Amino acid sequence: MDTRVIELQAEPLIRLAKSRDPTDREQLLARLVDICEANFVAFAPTASAEIERVFLALVREAELDIRVRLADRIAHAEWAPPKLVDTLVSDDVEVARPLIAASPLLKDETLIRLLTQASLAHRLEVAQRPRLSAAVVEKMIDQAEPAVLTALAGNMTADITPEAMARLVEHAKTITALGAPLAAHPRLTTHLAEALYLWVGQSLRSAIVARFEVDAVALDAALAAAMSETTPKRILGPKPSEIKLVDKLACGGQLKASYLLRVLKEHQLGLFEAALAKLGGFAVEDVHKAVISPDRPELLALACAAVSIDRSAFPSILEMVRQCTDGLPGGGAEGARRASSAFGPFPASVAASAFRQAVSAV
Repeated sequence: MDTRVIELQAEPLIRLAKSRDPTDREQLLARLVDICEANFVAFAPTASAEIERVFLALVREAELDIRVRLADRIAHAEWAPPKLVDTLVSDDVEVARPLIAASPLLKDETLIRLLTQASLAHRLEVAQRPRLSAAVVEKMIDQAEPAVLTALAGNMTADITPEAMARLVEHAKTITALGAPLAAHPRLTTHLAEALYLWVGQSLRSAIVARFEVDAVALDAALAAAMSETTPKRILGPKPSEIKLVDKLACGGQLKASYLLRVLKEHQLGLFEAALAKLGGFAVEDVHKAVISPDRPELLALACAAVSIDRSAFPSILEMVRQCTDGLPGGGAEGARRASSAFGPFPASVAASAFRQAVSAV
């Protein structure tokens, strides 16, 4: 098609894009994609700019289902306008998914921007993108987000360097879900498999022994020694009188999340645990287990997120709890940073469910 004809058609297409009739938008979508697919190499610079204007007008006005179909149509296209791709990958994850998975136009800079600015759902899609570069992989590992790292570990085509694999194995110490994909990963070495052996369950240890030439007897001895070194000191949970007081406050409608900070400032750990359990509908024993965890502060973070504690308040809560327990829950500064992912963009009910699942696995 002559490029002058394409340029002359731009304004009518823009007017069609502004129509609120879904039928018009469906027609526009089909016509635009057909024109671009047929004439990509023939576009003059001005025609490309006009086509981009039309696409962006459509995206601003179109319903979600049309944007989804548009993203799916152009997912593998090399002709797609860069601004259009950038707009769509920042859209709802249903729109962004096909482009994140397949678009040849996405550069590392865009993928890293999604990792730092987009939703958890977007970050998970990035982690599963085929043939991720080492730079993007390193950024994910730096962020240390459990769900994203687990998705990355299952991405067999990602450029995971030996150093990056070592860091993933180290994260498996505190992220249980990493064990299975790492144990099956083709880039796992015998040396790293021996390290991973210490952090996984019996079934995965058996898989590691079957796959690698490792000394299971020596590793089991090392595992027993490691467990004895990390056993926390005896810290008692809430007293019956503390549980009774919290129940009384709850019955009178006086138990609020702010109560947690108040009792911690007074170093009343038992009241804190009883109140957190009551507010979240948790077993007191489960909250106590989270408080004395040797290396998983994210358990306590999930419990706090479940009762609508703000992310910004958690570092203070964690510090005050550690003052009452000689440093528990453990994990240091790195653990505290990792725990911040418990306050992700999801409802409190999701955090509550995640807490129950995670603590039951401890």
